[in-house]
Amino acid sequence: MTTTKIYSIIAALLPIAFTCFAAPNAASTKGSSAPYNEGPVWTLTMIKTKTGLGDEYLKQITQTVKPVYDEEKKQKIILDYKILNGEASGPQDFNIMILVQYPNWAAFDNLRDKMDPIVEKVMGTEEQRLTTATKRLDIREILGTKTMREITLK
Repeated sequence: MTTTKIYSIIAALLPIAFTCFAAPNAASTKGSSAPYNEGPVWTLTMIKTKTGLGDEYLKQITQTVKPVYDEEKKQKIILDYKILNGEASGPQDFNIMILVQYPNWAAFDNLRDKMDPIVEKVMGTEEQRLTTATKRLDIREILGTKTMREITLK
């Protein structure tokens, strides 16, 4: 299996974007006429678990994803993370949302270089990560990931 395929699987396993993002409006709003101040950047991942398997998915990510986020937070790669759990509004809707807070758009520069050692330490070899990722396919679907900047209205 190629390294590219392995990292694609890791990206699906961890709801974290491993690519660099271009800021839609990277210019500072300080002193501008914008009606808001720019804040941190959030990655939001919308997950749909199969009926009756929400708790199983949460148990799995408690053992794998949570330690990665905790280590990232300790190393100040991320500021915080949150997991929201609720009811889907319909059959095509998500029931779990994972939010990861980054200090700014620049935090995505060389993110993979910072993440790879953490993921390997916490989640094991490429083969172990592939096995975990494959198991997750049976209980959940990632409906989408979005990256947005938090703003505060002036």
